[in-house]
Amino acid sequence: MEELSLEMTGIVKEFPGVRALDGAEFKLEHGEVHALLGINGAGKSTLIKVLSGVYRADAGQITLNGRQIEISSPQAAIDAGIATVYQDPQMIPSFTGYENIFLGAESESTGLFPRIRRKKLLARARGLLEKFPVDIDLTRPVGELQAVEKESIAILRALSRENMSVLVLDEPTSILTRKEIGILFEQIRMLKESGISIIYITHRLDEVFQIADRLTVFRDGRNVATCNTSAEGIDHARIAELMLGRELSHVYPPKGQPPDDDVLSVKDLALAGRFSETSFTAKRGWILGVFGLVGSGIDDLCKTLFGVLHRTAGVTEINGRKVALASPADAIANGLFLVPGDRRAEGQISDESVAFNVILSNMARVAGLGFLIRRREERLAAWSMVEELDIKTPDVAAAVSLLSGGNQQKVVIGKGLYTDGEVYVFQEPTVGVDVGAKAGIYEMIRRLSADKGVIVVGSDCEEIYGLCDHAMVMYQGRVVMDKPASEVRLEQMLLCGLTGKARE
Repeated sequence: MEELSLEMTGIVKEFPGVRALDGAEFKLEHGEVHALLGINGAGKSTLIKVLSGVYRADAGQITLNGRQIEISSPQAAIDAGIATVYQDPQMIPSFTGYENIFLGAESESTGLFPRIRRKKLLARARGLLEKFPVDIDLTRPVGELQAVEKESIAILRALSRENMSVLVLDEPTSILTRKEIGILFEQIRMLKESGISIIYITHRLDEVFQIADRLTVFRDGRNVATCNTSAEGIDHARIAELMLGRELSHVYPPKGQPPDDDVLSVKDLALAGRFSETSFTAKRGWILGVFGLVGSGIDDLCKTLFGVLHRTAGVTEINGRKVALASPADAIANGLFLVPGDRRAEGQISDESVAFNVILSNMARVAGLGFLIRRREERLAAWSMVEELDIKTPDVAAAVSLLSGGNQQKVVIGKGLYTDGEVYVFQEPTVGVDVGAKAGIYEMIRRLSADKGVIVVGSDCEEIYGLCDHAMVMYQGRVVMDKPASEVRLEQMLLCGLTGKARE
């Protein structure tokens, strides 16, 4: 048997309350493109973070080109010959292509003021282009380049390491057009022919059959299937079945009653280049679920609805009244609140107290003389929200960053409830939250839907299906499913998000 390029065996990684990897196995052959698949939370991202040195495994071993290695940091992974290109590669826009390629390794000299020889760097970068011929001007600032050119720069940065033998591509097509995807696939084939082994992470099953030799499906922190993409019986529907693989858990509350009147009505909402005309309603008494994967447009939809991004078309009505939501302040003033998907970056001020975070979206309620915060009212309001949402905190004066992930999420939700709005949009409401906290959040969302308009948006198909009374699915910026949940099967919903169509 030919020696493997990479073998990961018995990999275990635990976080508080969660075993993200449970004896995971993964094998990568020399010069192959191997797709790594799984629903949100399946463990594939954690496996890659262990491989790239972002996380350190609690148990297991990694063998690279027949030699067992220890990966304790991102630099250790790079030194071993493992490079990872993440979706939407991070670069310095004002730096040229060749400067970004060698960022952090600009000089071969040492000392306090190492000398950077730009002509030599440019010559080295052009040498890489001879091995990996792409049409790109390396002297232009990266900020002026197209998305696929930035992706190429990121790959060239990986290739600049002389011993690089394994390349991880994490959702590489999420921001690319169809034409750009074709260019990227040609580049991947060139890399494969040069002997580089590639791990390809994607939610788009069509791409798996176009570019991958083999695929591995992860579920619940383990490898549940590995096979050739050309194997008999392996198609989109079978992969969806492998990704799900189990009945819905009993953490979801009962479905809602027949819906009452419309609270929110959105007609032909659009954002040029991101998503096309989209219409939906949110009603009292039930939950609208919107499912979509990376590149589907769900994040842009949420931000456009909340006024963070400026729509190019569409009309929004709340309680039958047309509203112009040009900013988050407009949205909140008109009764619409978004609980964002990234709580740390978008939902909370981590160094501030629980009390401050709760009142942040409606500080006027506890302000005196127009601007001074009445501290007693602030504490009372915060304690009231702590009790309502069962937030575990020693005191409302404690910094939010000291709380567990589930309790931080509840604080962000509490901030929304404090606005006393009419419509609540929950984006990825339980990311980074343990199972126990999830059940509490689901119960709270269901209770809220009794007299408010509630929309739950996310990339966890099981969660959206388990919560919603009406299911909407987005794929590449358009709505491809819009049905009552009672008329939809979970596997249909997932397949629709993966391919844009569902098998009856």
